[in-house]
Amino acid sequence: MPDCSYPGCFFCVMKKTNPVKRRASIAKFFKDLPGQNEDGQVLAISGLWNTAMAYPNDPEFVELGVFECMAQLIWKGIQNGHWLAQDQNIYIPYYAAHIIGSYTMNREEFAEEAVRAGVIPPLMELLRGQSTWVEQRVAVRALGHLATYDSTFPAVAAYRDILELAIQLAIDAVEIVYTHFLQFVDKRMSYHCDLLTRGMGGLEMESRKAEEWASQLQCWSLQLVNCFAFKEEFLPTICQADFLEQLPCMWGGLVNESSPAGLGVLRTICYQRLGRLPVAESPCIIDALCNIARSSDDWQYMAVDCLMWLLQDSSTRLKVLDKATVALVDLVELPSLGEHKQLSEVLTSVLLEDYRPHSSPPNTKDPYFRTHKLLDSFSALQTKSKWEKTAPKEDLQLKQAAALVVKLEGNARFSSGDISGAAAKYTEALTLCPVKAKKERLVLYSNRAQCHLLLRNPEGAISDATRALCLHNPVNRHGRSLWRRAQAYEMLGLYKESLLDAIMFINECSQAPVNETDLKQGNRVPEYVERLVIKQMQAAWLFKDAALKHGDIHYTRNQDLDSDSKEEREEHDEFNDEEEDEEGREEEEEEEEEEEEDGSEWETASESDEVQDWAFSQNQDPNWSHKSEKKAGSSSSVFKGSTLRDLLSP
Repeated sequence: MPDCSYPGCFFCVMKKTNPVKRRASIAKFFKDLPGQNEDGQVLAISGLWNTAMAYPNDPEFVELGVFECMAQLIWKGIQNGHWLAQDQNIYIPYYAAHIIGSYTMNREEFAEEAVRAGVIPPLMELLRGQSTWVEQRVAVRALGHLATYDSTFPAVAAYRDILELAIQLAIDAVEIVYTHFLQFVDKRMSYHCDLLTRGMGGLEMESRKAEEWASQLQCWSLQLVNCFAFKEEFLPTICQADFLEQLPCMWGGLVNESSPAGLGVLRTICYQRLGRLPVAESPCIIDALCNIARSSDDWQYMAVDCLMWLLQDSSTRLKVLDKATVALVDLVELPSLGEHKQLSEVLTSVLLEDYRPHSSPPNTKDPYFRTHKLLDSFSALQTKSKWEKTAPKEDLQLKQAAALVVKLEGNARFSSGDISGAAAKYTEALTLCPVKAKKERLVLYSNRAQCHLLLRNPEGAISDATRALCLHNPVNRHGRSLWRRAQAYEMLGLYKESLLDAIMFINECSQAPVNETDLKQGNRVPEYVERLVIKQMQAAWLFKDAALKHGDIHYTRNQDLDSDSKEEREEHDEFNDEEEDEEGREEEEEEEEEEEEDGSEWETASESDEVQDWAFSQNQDPNWSHKSEKKAGSSSSVFKGSTLRDLLSP
């Protein structure tokens, strides 16, 4: 084989067998590379990028000068437009910033070496927008890693504009990616497309990855903000009302699987005494925290933490007590959540911290009347639970039998159409039912939640469905309660919470045992659930607000998508045009049939989970898209987010 024509080739250097000569050659390569202008440099940089991704904790390249090399290459890309336009050099600043971020991700000593090597100034220029959003993404990632460590945070914080830049980027990230890449298909920069897809896939893959990268740009910006939120001196800058109130909505979309995003920043703010007051003074933030605390969000425990810290602080307790009590009382029978292994005891202590029972009925004109009433009921439940520990077994059996009779009366009223009467009977049965009879109480709460739905009382449905989910084993996995809460959140226009509950319900359906009837029907997931999920995915699409503000995607590139995309789009438009009241009637009929079946005997947890298996048909899963989308120059549809098929894929 002929020798390599380039004596300083990185790949040839890496093949040297003598370790001393190899290290010397690598060090020389890092030193010489920024001053060279030969073609093909991107190959070496992409090789370094692969190595950094695969072995981020390996010290060899760090010791031999990789950070100095990458910093100089970023500067070269910023200052030398002629060089950047040659060959494939336009990729190099992106790879260089990514390499810095990978090597500083896990080890503080690597971050310290990066700071000494001078990586922060060129990264700051990328963050300020000297290149494009693609380079901003990897720059904010690297700066976020450097800000994580106590030893390197001061070097990052020395740049006075970095916090304001990170805050603004978190606010604008999704809109930037939409307007600078996704919206105008024919104007997408080719190197952006290549970086997004790695040469695999076409337009649809570009759009899917753009959604993922937009989410990361926002989440990594929030991670950088979060590093500053731990320091009280930066809280006045962070705790501006217009930014705080956007944090609950910054969740990264369905493509975000690992970041707490805006909720994580709120939790850090609430952990600081100085940060709790501005949070407590924003009703919309408290409402959002209460909704997340009673949802299927992976970061539910963070919302609970925020509410508990606000209640434990005497300066903020009364400001949030009314709303926080409503949410947390529903969670008091949740055994554990997140870092709280005894959540029930912690919530009980927080809620009843300054509670005093009323000697007379509370005044209905009292602004805290609802809160007092809830705490009275909760205190009575605690007293009842203590009494049951020493009560004769026969007494408990009699109460359970009486509750069963009343529950059956409630079922009968439900079947006859007396929904209010049924709800009253379920309430009476809950009063009689022993606290420790969790399976029976779960069914009563879930049945009453269905009554609330039919009575158009979504708040009551959310409360009862949440209580049922807390009683289930495993927690938050009771299928019918998930579906009922999803519908209740849909009534309130809370699309994300509705979507997450509906997705969890689909997961429960998919795990239910399959019988022959279900296989013949060919659909594991009920069609009305599919409709709601697709509708909520459309409403919760990451780019929805940007599309409403700037207009729909303009598609002119002559590139085919899946052959069935047009047909799927037409199917979606058809069900979007159906009357909403017809959908509501179908759902109510399904629920009523379930209730009638449930009414014959006490349901155990397994019986109340008995959801019919529906064999999901992949052929009937339409890729959703915005109904208002107007296609220009092509009949092919444009990808507009994750699909139901994505959620159901293994």
